[in-house]
Amino acid sequence: MRASEATNYYFQRAAKHLGLGPRIETVLMTPRREVKVEIVVELDSGELGVFKGFRVQHDNSRGPMKGGLRYHHEVDPDEVNSLASLMTWKTAVANIPYGGAKGGVNCDPSKLSHSELQKVTRAFVDEIHDIIGPGLDIPAPDMGSNSQTMAWIVDQYSKYHGWTPAVVTGKPIELGGSEGREQATGQGLFFAAEAVLADHGMDIKGSRFAIQGFGNVGTWAAHFIHNAGAKIVALSDLSGAIANKQGIDIAALMRYSRENGSISGFPGAEAIAAEALLTSDCDVLLPAALGNVITSENVQDIRARIIIEGANGPTTPEADEYLIKKGITVVPDIFANAGGVIVSYFEWVQNVQQFRWRLERVNQELKLLMLDAYSEIRSQAKNNECDLRTAAFLLGISRVARATALRGLENESFCMIDGPHN
Repeated sequence: MRASEATNYYFQRAAKHLGLGPRIETVLMTPRREVKVEIVVELDSGELGVFKGFRVQHDNSRGPMKGGLRYHHEVDPDEVNSLASLMTWKTAVANIPYGGAKGGVNCDPSKLSHSELQKVTRAFVDEIHDIIGPGLDIPAPDMGSNSQTMAWIVDQYSKYHGWTPAVVTGKPIELGGSEGREQATGQGLFFAAEAVLADHGMDIKGSRFAIQGFGNVGTWAAHFIHNAGAKIVALSDLSGAIANKQGIDIAALMRYSRENGSISGFPGAEAIAAEALLTSDCDVLLPAALGNVITSENVQDIRARIIIEGANGPTTPEADEYLIKKGITVVPDIFANAGGVIVSYFEWVQNVQQFRWRLERVNQELKLLMLDAYSEIRSQAKNNECDLRTAAFLLGISRVARATALRGLENESFCMIDGPHN
Protein backbone atom coordinates (compact mmCIF):
# COMPACT_ATOMS: atom_id res chain seq x y z
CA MET A 1 0.00 0.00 0.00
CA ARG A 2 1.38 3.40 -1.00
CA ALA A 3 1.83 6.11 1.63
CA SER A 4 -1.05 8.22 0.29
CA GLU A 5 -3.36 5.19 0.25
CA ALA A 6 -2.59 4.49 3.91
CA THR A 7 -3.32 8.11 4.89
CA ASN A 8 -6.57 8.12 2.92
CA TYR A 9 -7.54 4.82 4.55
CA TYR A 10 -7.30 6.38 8.01
CA PHE A 11 -9.11 9.48 6.76
CA GLN A 12 -12.01 7.49 5.33
CA ARG A 13 -12.26 5.33 8.46
CA ALA A 14 -12.82 8.49 10.49
CA ALA A 15 -15.05 10.07 7.85
CA LYS A 16 -17.55 7.21 8.28
CA HIS A 17 -18.00 8.21 11.93
CA LEU A 18 -18.53 11.83 10.94
CA GLY A 19 -21.02 11.18 8.15
CA LEU A 20 -19.26 13.49 5.71
CA GLY A 21 -20.90 13.86 2.33
CA PRO A 22 -18.91 12.81 -0.75
CA ARG A 23 -18.39 16.41 -1.87
CA ILE A 24 -16.79 17.67 1.34
CA GLU A 25 -14.80 14.43 1.62
CA THR A 26 -13.34 15.02 -1.84
CA VAL A 27 -12.52 18.65 -0.98
CA LEU A 28 -10.70 17.65 2.21
CA MET A 29 -8.69 14.86 0.58
CA THR A 30 -7.57 16.83 -2.49
CA PRO A 31 -4.40 18.96 -2.20
CA ARG A 32 -4.67 22.63 -3.17
CA ARG A 33 -1.45 22.64 -5.17
CA GLU A 34 1.26 20.21 -6.24
CA VAL A 35 4.53 21.63 -7.53
CA LYS A 36 7.40 19.77 -9.17
CA VAL A 37 10.56 21.57 -10.26
CA GLU A 38 13.89 20.64 -11.82
CA ILE A 39 16.94 21.77 -9.85
CA VAL A 40 20.13 22.06 -11.90
CA VAL A 41 23.37 23.00 -10.15
CA GLU A 42 27.08 22.76 -10.85
CA LEU A 43 28.68 20.15 -8.60
CA ASP A 44 32.15 20.47 -7.09
CA SER A 45 33.46 18.20 -9.86
CA GLY A 46 32.31 20.66 -12.51
CA GLU A 47 29.56 18.32 -13.69
CA LEU A 48 25.89 19.28 -13.66
CA GLY A 49 23.67 17.74 -11.02
CA VAL A 50 19.96 17.46 -11.75
CA PHE A 51 17.50 16.91 -8.91
CA LYS A 52 13.73 16.91 -8.61
CA GLY A 53 12.09 19.13 -6.01
CA PHE A 54 8.53 18.87 -4.75
CA ARG A 55 6.15 20.98 -2.69
CA VAL A 56 2.59 19.86 -2.00
CA GLN A 57 0.24 22.36 -0.37
CA HIS A 58 -2.67 20.37 0.96
CA ASP A 59 -5.00 22.72 2.82
CA ASN A 60 -5.12 26.34 3.97
CA SER A 61 -8.63 26.62 5.39
CA ARG A 62 -7.34 27.18 8.96
CA GLY A 63 -4.30 29.31 8.16
CA PRO A 64 -1.03 29.31 6.18
CA MET A 65 0.29 25.89 5.24
CA LYS A 66 3.06 24.28 7.26
CA GLY A 67 5.32 21.33 6.68
CA GLY A 68 8.85 20.04 6.55
CA LEU A 69 11.31 19.87 3.71
CA ARG A 70 13.12 16.53 3.43
CA TYR A 71 16.25 15.72 1.46
CA HIS A 72 16.26 12.01 0.71
CA HIS A 73 16.93 9.80 -2.29
CA GLU A 74 13.51 8.13 -1.98
CA VAL A 75 11.45 11.34 -1.96
CA ASP A 76 8.61 11.04 -4.47
CA PRO A 77 5.26 12.78 -5.14
CA ASP A 78 3.19 10.09 -3.42
CA GLU A 79 5.16 10.30 -0.17
CA VAL A 80 5.06 14.10 -0.17
CA ASN A 81 1.29 14.07 -0.81
CA SER A 82 0.74 11.71 2.10
CA LEU A 83 2.86 13.74 4.50
CA ALA A 84 1.21 17.02 3.44
CA SER A 85 -2.19 15.53 4.22
CA LEU A 86 -0.98 14.27 7.61
CA MET A 87 0.26 17.79 8.41
CA THR A 88 -3.24 19.16 7.79
CA TRP A 89 -4.73 16.81 10.36
CA LYS A 90 -1.77 17.20 12.74
CA THR A 91 -2.00 20.99 12.93
CA ALA A 92 -5.76 20.73 13.42
CA VAL A 93 -5.39 18.15 16.21
CA ALA A 94 -2.85 20.44 17.92
CA ASN A 95 -5.30 23.31 17.35
CA ILE A 96 -2.73 25.69 15.91
CA PRO A 97 -3.77 28.01 13.03
CA TYR A 98 -2.09 26.21 10.15
CA GLY A 99 -2.90 23.96 7.25
CA GLY A 100 -0.71 21.19 5.87
CA ALA A 101 2.12 21.10 3.35
CA LYS A 102 5.24 19.07 2.70
CA GLY A 103 8.23 19.28 0.42
CA GLY A 104 11.32 17.44 -0.59
CA VAL A 105 14.29 17.17 -2.89
CA ASN A 106 15.17 13.81 -4.38
CA CYS A 107 18.84 13.62 -3.46
CA ASP A 108 21.20 11.83 -1.11
CA PRO A 109 22.57 14.55 1.20
CA SER A 110 25.31 12.22 2.45
CA LYS A 111 26.81 12.26 -1.04
CA LEU A 112 26.68 16.05 -1.45
CA SER A 113 29.20 18.50 -0.05
CA HIS A 114 28.25 21.47 2.13
CA SER A 115 28.65 23.74 -0.88
CA GLU A 116 26.54 21.47 -3.11
CA LEU A 117 23.74 21.28 -0.54
CA GLN A 118 23.68 25.05 -0.33
CA LYS A 119 23.47 25.35 -4.13
CA VAL A 120 20.60 22.82 -4.27
CA THR A 121 18.71 24.65 -1.52
CA ARG A 122 19.10 28.09 -3.06
CA ALA A 123 18.13 26.81 -6.51
CA PHE A 124 15.02 25.18 -5.02
CA VAL A 125 14.04 28.48 -3.37
CA ASP A 126 14.50 30.25 -6.70
CA GLU A 127 11.79 27.99 -8.11
CA ILE A 128 9.27 28.15 -5.24
CA HIS A 129 9.83 31.53 -3.54
CA ASP A 130 6.58 32.94 -4.94
CA ILE A 131 4.42 30.20 -3.36
CA ILE A 132 5.94 30.19 0.13
CA GLY A 133 5.97 32.90 2.78
CA PRO A 134 4.86 33.72 6.35
CA GLY A 135 1.21 34.00 5.31
CA LEU A 136 1.26 31.33 2.60
CA ASP A 137 3.41 28.28 3.36
CA ILE A 138 6.15 27.94 5.97
CA PRO A 139 8.73 25.13 5.47
CA ALA A 140 10.75 23.57 8.30
CA PRO A 141 13.53 20.98 8.69
CA ASP A 142 12.80 17.31 8.08
CA MET A 143 14.80 14.20 7.26
CA GLY A 144 18.09 15.23 5.65
CA SER A 145 17.66 18.96 6.28
CA ASN A 146 18.44 21.05 9.35
CA SER A 147 18.73 24.55 10.78
CA GLN A 148 21.52 25.38 8.32
CA THR A 149 19.21 24.49 5.43
CA MET A 150 16.60 26.85 6.86
CA ALA A 151 19.22 29.62 7.18
CA TRP A 152 19.99 29.32 3.46
CA ILE A 153 16.27 29.46 2.65
CA VAL A 154 15.80 32.62 4.73
CA ASP A 155 18.72 34.29 2.97
CA GLN A 156 17.68 33.30 -0.54
CA TYR A 157 14.01 34.14 0.03
CA SER A 158 14.97 37.53 1.46
CA LYS A 159 16.79 38.41 -1.75
CA TYR A 160 13.38 38.43 -3.43
CA HIS A 161 11.14 39.68 -0.62
CA GLY A 162 13.30 41.55 1.91
CA TRP A 163 14.37 40.26 5.31
CA THR A 164 11.72 37.67 6.24
CA PRO A 165 12.83 35.24 8.97
CA ALA A 166 9.22 34.00 9.41
CA VAL A 167 9.35 32.28 5.99
CA VAL A 168 10.66 29.12 7.69
CA THR A 169 10.91 27.68 11.19
CA GLY A 170 13.62 25.53 12.71
CA LYS A 171 16.18 28.27 12.05
CA PRO A 172 19.34 28.92 14.06
CA ILE A 173 18.69 31.05 17.17
CA GLU A 174 20.85 33.80 15.65
CA LEU A 175 18.45 34.18 12.71
CA GLY A 176 15.21 34.17 14.68
CA GLY A 177 14.92 30.54 15.72
CA SER A 178 13.16 29.56 18.91
CA GLU A 179 14.54 28.19 22.12
CA GLY A 180 13.46 24.56 22.47
CA ARG A 181 12.85 23.91 18.78
CA GLU A 182 15.61 21.31 18.35
CA GLN A 183 14.24 19.05 21.09
CA ALA A 184 10.55 19.89 20.56
CA THR A 185 9.39 16.65 18.93
CA GLY A 186 11.15 14.52 21.54
CA GLN A 187 9.83 16.73 24.33
CA GLY A 188 6.30 16.38 22.96
CA LEU A 189 6.67 12.61 22.81
CA PHE A 190 7.65 12.63 26.47
CA PHE A 191 4.52 14.62 27.38
CA ALA A 192 2.41 12.18 25.32
CA ALA A 193 4.05 9.21 27.08
CA GLU A 194 3.35 10.69 30.51
CA ALA A 195 -0.31 11.23 29.64
CA VAL A 196 -1.04 7.82 28.12
CA LEU A 197 0.82 5.93 30.85
CA ALA A 198 -1.17 7.77 33.51
CA ASP A 199 -4.34 6.72 31.68
CA HIS A 200 -3.18 3.11 32.01
CA GLY A 201 -2.48 3.50 35.72
CA MET A 202 1.27 3.42 35.10
CA ASP A 203 4.10 5.74 36.04
CA ILE A 204 6.78 6.66 33.53
CA LYS A 205 9.32 5.97 36.27
CA GLY A 206 10.26 2.32 36.03
CA SER A 207 8.39 1.71 32.75
CA ARG A 208 10.36 -0.10 30.05
CA PHE A 209 10.76 1.56 26.64
CA ALA A 210 12.13 0.32 23.31
CA ILE A 211 12.98 3.17 20.93
CA GLN A 212 13.59 2.68 17.22
CA GLY A 213 15.72 5.52 15.92
CA PHE A 214 18.44 7.62 17.53
CA GLY A 215 18.32 10.66 15.31
CA ASN A 216 17.04 14.01 16.54
CA VAL A 217 13.60 12.74 17.56
CA GLY A 218 14.68 9.47 19.13
CA THR A 219 17.66 10.98 20.94
CA TRP A 220 15.66 13.71 22.64
CA ALA A 221 12.76 11.39 23.44
CA ALA A 222 15.19 8.93 25.03
CA HIS A 223 16.86 11.77 26.94
CA PHE A 224 13.63 13.05 28.52
CA ILE A 225 12.18 9.58 29.14
CA HIS A 226 15.41 8.31 30.73
CA ASN A 227 15.73 11.39 32.95
CA ALA A 228 12.18 10.78 34.21
CA GLY A 229 13.26 7.40 35.56
CA ALA A 230 12.12 5.06 32.79
CA LYS A 231 14.28 2.18 31.55
CA ILE A 232 15.30 2.26 27.88
CA VAL A 233 15.77 -1.48 27.38
CA ALA A 234 16.37 -1.42 23.61
CA LEU A 235 17.40 1.20 21.08
CA SER A 236 18.50 1.34 17.45
CA ASP A 237 19.93 3.58 14.76
CA LEU A 238 21.04 3.01 11.17
CA SER A 239 24.01 0.92 12.34
CA GLY A 240 21.89 -1.63 14.23
CA ALA A 241 20.21 -2.22 17.57
CA ILE A 242 21.33 -2.69 21.17
CA ALA A 243 19.59 -3.94 24.32
CA ASN A 244 20.05 -4.03 28.08
CA LYS A 245 17.30 -5.39 30.32
CA GLN A 246 18.56 -3.23 33.19
CA GLY A 247 18.29 -0.09 31.10
CA ILE A 248 20.68 1.76 28.80
CA ASP A 249 22.59 4.78 30.14
CA ILE A 250 21.32 7.37 27.64
CA ALA A 251 23.77 10.12 28.62
CA ALA A 252 26.68 7.73 28.06
CA LEU A 253 25.15 6.52 24.79
CA MET A 254 24.72 10.08 23.52
CA ARG A 255 28.41 10.79 24.22
CA TYR A 256 29.44 7.52 22.56
CA SER A 257 27.28 8.21 19.49
CA ARG A 258 28.73 11.72 19.06
CA GLU A 259 32.28 10.40 19.30
CA ASN A 260 31.81 7.31 17.10
CA GLY A 261 29.08 8.35 14.67
CA SER A 262 26.69 5.57 15.69
CA ILE A 263 25.62 3.39 18.62
CA SER A 264 27.34 0.30 17.19
CA GLY A 265 29.75 -1.21 19.68
CA PHE A 266 28.42 0.68 22.69
CA PRO A 267 29.87 -1.18 25.71
CA GLY A 268 26.84 -0.61 27.95
CA ALA A 269 24.54 -2.94 25.98
CA GLU A 270 24.58 -6.03 23.78
CA ALA A 271 23.98 -6.01 20.05
CA ILE A 272 20.69 -7.46 18.79
CA ALA A 273 19.15 -7.82 15.33
CA ALA A 274 17.64 -4.55 14.14
CA GLU A 275 14.25 -6.16 13.50
CA ALA A 276 14.23 -7.62 17.04
CA LEU A 277 13.84 -4.16 18.55
CA LEU A 278 10.19 -3.91 17.47
CA THR A 279 9.35 -7.15 19.25
CA SER A 280 11.32 -6.38 22.43
CA ASP A 281 9.85 -7.25 25.81
CA CYS A 282 8.81 -3.75 26.90
CA ASP A 283 5.89 -1.70 28.13
CA VAL A 284 6.13 1.01 25.48
CA LEU A 285 7.40 0.75 21.90
CA LEU A 286 8.38 4.08 20.36
CA PRO A 287 9.14 3.90 16.61
CA ALA A 288 10.95 7.15 15.80
CA ALA A 289 12.65 6.35 12.50
CA LEU A 290 11.02 5.57 9.13
CA GLY A 291 7.46 4.78 8.09
CA ASN A 292 5.92 1.35 7.49
CA VAL A 293 8.00 -0.52 10.05
CA ILE A 294 5.11 -2.17 11.93
CA THR A 295 3.52 -4.42 9.34
CA SER A 296 1.35 -7.50 8.99
CA GLU A 297 4.56 -9.55 8.99
CA ASN A 298 5.79 -8.54 12.45
CA VAL A 299 2.77 -7.12 14.29
CA GLN A 300 1.77 -10.44 15.86
CA ASP A 301 5.14 -10.62 17.62
CA ILE A 302 4.92 -7.19 19.26
CA ARG A 303 4.89 -7.47 23.05
CA ALA A 304 4.50 -3.83 24.05
CA ARG A 305 1.25 -2.74 25.71
CA ILE A 306 1.50 0.75 24.22
CA ILE A 307 2.91 2.08 20.94
CA ILE A 308 3.72 5.79 20.65
CA GLU A 309 4.41 6.84 17.06
CA GLY A 310 7.38 9.19 16.91
CA ALA A 311 7.85 8.67 13.17
CA ASN A 312 5.34 9.57 10.47
CA GLY A 313 3.28 6.56 9.40
CA PRO A 314 5.24 3.79 11.13
CA THR A 315 2.20 1.48 11.27
CA THR A 316 0.53 0.07 8.17
CA PRO A 317 -3.30 -0.08 8.08
CA GLU A 318 -3.28 -3.90 8.21
CA ALA A 319 -1.10 -3.85 11.33
CA ASP A 320 -3.19 -1.09 12.85
CA GLU A 321 -6.37 -3.14 12.54
CA TYR A 322 -4.65 -6.09 14.25
CA LEU A 323 -3.43 -3.89 17.12
CA ILE A 324 -6.94 -2.53 17.66
CA LYS A 325 -8.36 -6.05 17.88
CA LYS A 326 -5.64 -7.09 20.33
CA GLY A 327 -6.34 -4.10 22.56
CA ILE A 328 -2.86 -2.61 22.18
CA THR A 329 -2.99 1.16 22.58
CA VAL A 330 -1.51 3.09 19.64
CA VAL A 331 -0.87 6.80 20.20
CA PRO A 332 -1.00 8.09 16.60
CA ASP A 333 1.65 10.15 14.85
CA ILE A 334 -0.68 13.06 14.10
CA PHE A 335 -0.75 13.71 17.84
CA ALA A 336 2.32 12.05 19.33
CA ASN A 337 4.97 13.78 17.21
CA ALA A 338 3.19 17.15 16.98
CA GLY A 339 5.66 18.78 19.37
CA GLY A 340 7.85 19.89 16.48
CA VAL A 341 5.14 21.75 14.60
CA ILE A 342 3.76 23.24 17.82
CA VAL A 343 7.11 24.83 18.70
CA SER A 344 7.50 25.81 15.05
CA TYR A 345 4.26 27.73 15.53
CA PHE A 346 5.76 29.39 18.61
CA GLU A 347 8.82 30.34 16.54
CA TRP A 348 6.62 31.85 13.82
CA VAL A 349 4.67 33.82 16.44
CA GLN A 350 7.91 35.18 17.89
CA ASN A 351 9.10 36.21 14.41
CA VAL A 352 5.84 37.97 13.60
CA GLN A 353 5.76 39.73 16.99
CA GLN A 354 9.54 40.34 16.98
CA PHE A 355 9.63 39.21 20.60
CA ARG A 356 11.60 36.29 22.03
CA TRP A 357 10.24 33.71 24.47
CA ARG A 358 12.29 32.05 27.19
CA LEU A 359 12.74 28.28 27.07
CA GLU A 360 10.57 27.87 30.16
CA ARG A 361 7.64 29.52 28.39
CA VAL A 362 8.14 27.43 25.25
CA ASN A 363 8.06 24.17 27.24
CA GLN A 364 5.13 25.28 29.36
CA GLU A 365 3.03 26.23 26.33
CA LEU A 366 4.03 23.03 24.51
CA LYS A 367 2.91 20.87 27.43
CA LEU A 368 -0.42 22.69 27.67
CA LEU A 369 -1.20 22.19 23.98
CA MET A 370 -0.12 18.53 24.01
CA LEU A 371 -2.24 17.74 27.07
CA ASP A 372 -5.23 19.66 25.70
CA ALA A 373 -5.01 17.70 22.44
CA TYR A 374 -4.72 14.38 24.27
CA SER A 375 -7.73 15.18 26.44
CA GLU A 376 -9.83 15.97 23.37
CA ILE A 377 -8.67 12.84 21.52
CA ARG A 378 -9.51 10.72 24.54
CA SER A 379 -13.00 12.28 24.70
CA GLN A 380 -13.53 11.56 21.01
CA ALA A 381 -12.46 7.95 21.53
CA LYS A 382 -14.87 7.53 24.43
CA ASN A 383 -17.82 9.25 22.74
CA ASN A 384 -17.39 7.40 19.47
CA GLU A 385 -16.18 4.09 20.95
CA CYS A 386 -13.13 4.02 18.71
CA ASP A 387 -9.36 3.78 18.90
CA LEU A 388 -7.09 6.80 19.47
CA ARG A 389 -6.00 7.11 15.83
CA THR A 390 -9.56 7.27 14.56
CA ALA A 391 -10.37 9.70 17.38
CA ALA A 392 -7.47 11.97 16.40
CA PHE A 393 -8.59 11.97 12.77
CA LEU A 394 -12.15 12.71 13.91
CA LEU A 395 -10.91 15.74 15.82
CA GLY A 396 -8.66 17.02 13.04
CA ILE A 397 -11.08 16.43 10.19
CA SER A 398 -13.99 18.07 12.05
CA ARG A 399 -11.97 21.24 12.65
CA VAL A 400 -10.78 21.48 9.04
CA ALA A 401 -14.24 20.66 7.68
CA ARG A 402 -15.89 23.32 9.81
CA ALA A 403 -13.34 25.96 8.78
CA THR A 404 -13.81 24.97 5.14
CA ALA A 405 -17.57 25.36 5.40
CA LEU A 406 -17.44 28.65 7.32
CA ARG A 407 -15.13 30.16 4.70
CA GLY A 408 -17.52 29.14 1.95
CA LEU A 409 -14.97 26.94 0.22
CA GLU A 410 -17.54 24.14 -0.05
CA ASN A 411 -21.22 25.03 -0.43
CA GLU A 412 -22.62 21.67 0.58
CA SER A 413 -24.39 21.73 3.94
CA PHE A 414 -23.01 18.98 6.11
CA CYS A 415 -23.45 17.72 9.63
CA MET A 416 -20.04 18.80 10.89
CA ILE A 417 -20.83 22.53 11.00
CA ASP A 418 -21.56 22.32 14.72
CA GLY A 419 -18.71 19.94 15.52
CA PRO A 420 -18.42 16.17 15.71
CA HIS A 421 -21.30 13.98 16.71
CA ASN A 422 -21.48 10.46 18.08
